[in-house]
Amino acid sequence: MIAKQTNATTSESSPTTAKGILYFLLPMLLIVGSLIAYKSSAALTVIGKVSTTGIYKPRSNVIPGVGASEAGVSARTLNYFLVIWPALLFGILISAAVSTFVSPQWLERLLGRRSLRSQAIAGLAGAPLMLCSCCVAPIFTGIYERSARLGPSIALMLAAPALNPAALILTFMLFNYKVGMVRLGGAMIAVLFTGMIADRLLGRTSVSCARNDWQAEARPADFIHFLRICARVAFRLIPVIVIGVLLSMIIAQMIPMRTFHSTLAMFLAIIIVAAFAVPLALPTFFEIPLALILLGSGAPIGAAVALLVAGPSVNLPSLLTIMRSTNWKVAAIVAASIWIWAVASGVFVSMLCHSVLRAARMLPPACEPCEFRETCHGGCAGRRRQSGPG
Repeated sequence: MIAKQTNATTSESSPTTAKGILYFLLPMLLIVGSLIAYKSSAALTVIGKVSTTGIYKPRSNVIPGVGASEAGVSARTLNYFLVIWPALLFGILISAAVSTFVSPQWLERLLGRRSLRSQAIAGLAGAPLMLCSCCVAPIFTGIYERSARLGPSIALMLAAPALNPAALILTFMLFNYKVGMVRLGGAMIAVLFTGMIADRLLGRTSVSCARNDWQAEARPADFIHFLRICARVAFRLIPVIVIGVLLSMIIAQMIPMRTFHSTLAMFLAIIIVAAFAVPLALPTFFEIPLALILLGSGAPIGAAVALLVAGPSVNLPSLLTIMRSTNWKVAAIVAASIWIWAVASGVFVSMLCHSVLRAARMLPPACEPCEFRETCHGGCAGRRRQSGPG
């Protein structure tokens, strides 16, 4: 008798549960799917043009040195928001959808443990979004306040711009494959370990997450709540993002492009570029032409890679958003970690390229007894290799 009652209860509750899951998953799938379709379409267009022409031409008057450069700080800020506003709108919608339709218990089960697995899951969830740091910042706030999990929230926020598949493809297309591999490796390290470091040092949080069973049944009032959350997220974060972009545009005018014409040390150049890249607000893909401009100005390859790693990962608006949602210590740890990963990536690729060049210049054993080896440096052997046998 008890078994029959249990089966009846299960059969009655299953459709309700399935209906509730569909009700709450559908808005998220709709918003995220629309974002991925929008970003993928734009990315494929850019990749197609680069494949045809071999050149990437971004919108001008956003970042100094990229396109026309006569615009002031206010005009650049306005142009920046004209580029990113659709993606920023998606970021606000996803943040509100997470707060309204995603269960805190589900997020806790998925991201509950402090482990590489949780970081990897968050990174895999963030990469397909292909958002810049400004636009993914509201999603960080939504995930963090809903789950109280600092590490995975940071991992998702970093993965969206740093592991953007289209940006990585363009990097491999426009740079040497070593640059692409080092950028990919540096971005993966940043996504997996930056959040873990911040979580272990400052992971204790007082964020309050609702633990009730309001998701047990679908309610039309939830959509009204969703709209209210959208307004609240926009009211809280858009002023912070605007202030961050304004300050970032001022910093952008200080990028020392011309100093690289002198004999600046390789390591110092990497440090300087990484320090400027961390707070710099860059729309999606803009780190690529800026890195090419750096190389054209005489900067070492390591400085360009430092920009490719740090530039898209974070910026001043996203760091201010982290500080508003947590505290300044978390934002400082994230900024310092990204700077360290960028410098390490730049140094590594510089050493890699230097070792290749050094190997190319090594004297072959046959040249050791030659009296002209000090002035020839293996040139005769090099000419024989180029001309082939005979």
